[in-house]
Amino acid sequence: MAQVQYIGTGRRKSSTARVRLVPGEGKVVINNRDVADYLPYETLHLIINQPLVATETKGSYDVHVNVNGGGFTGQAGAIRHGIARALLQVDPDFRPALKSAGLLTRDSRMKERKKPGLRGARRAPQFSKR
Repeated sequence: MAQVQYIGTGRRKSSTARVRLVPGEGKVVINNRDVADYLPYETLHLIINQPLVATETKGSYDVHVNVNGGGFTGQAGAIRHGIARALLQVDPDFRPALKSAGLLTRDSRMKERKKPGLRGARRAPQFSKR
């Protein structure tokens, strides 16, 4: 018999997270490592748990994540987005709670590209009058 699972994809900056929610006791596994081993800061653990807290489902689903690209913060944001999308598959009635917390909106802020003639995206070379 196939085990029930809910899938969601989350993105932030250059990170992409594929999230699977499986009924369980609330373990979070990221890239086959425990969340405490993978993410170094407690604030990132809180960010990841926001959708579960908003829908009051913390402790009822195991979260399995494959994430790549970006840094810790971008990956945590992508995981949060993926968990929120997967929770919508669990129960569409979660939508108002997730939407009001701003967890369903993909954060579109990206790094601005470097332009020709400049040293960075906007940083110009040093000006010298003589």
